[in-house]
Amino acid sequence: MNQEHQGQGEKHLLPIGSVVKFKDWDQTLMIYGRMQNDSKTLKRWDYVACFYPHGNLTKDSNIFFNHKDISEVVFTGYINDEEIAFRDALLEGIEKADKAAAAAADQDK
Repeated sequence: MNQEHQGQGEKHLLPIGSVVKFKDWDQTLMIYGRMQNDSKTLKRWDYVACFYPHGNLTKDSNIFFNHKDISEVVFTGYINDEEIAFRDALLEGIEKADKAAAAAADQDK
């Protein structure tokens, strides 16, 4: 079932196994990780995905992106109570980390 991404904001994270598309790219991607940190740039990405249906072929074929980049959710991955609890804890931890980083940045001014 196809559904258009409704821009649900940063508070929403798709479960692993979800298949998505970008606006200007026909390749479908399958999400296999969330809240990925780039150790070189210290940038945090909402998702890491691989080409669908090919899978994770090499470390160089990982695609990092943010929720706002999604134009279509082709398939939503499995959601159960464990997934919901994990997602909520993940979002709560990120919110706390973001607040701490903002407070530290304010102190440096």
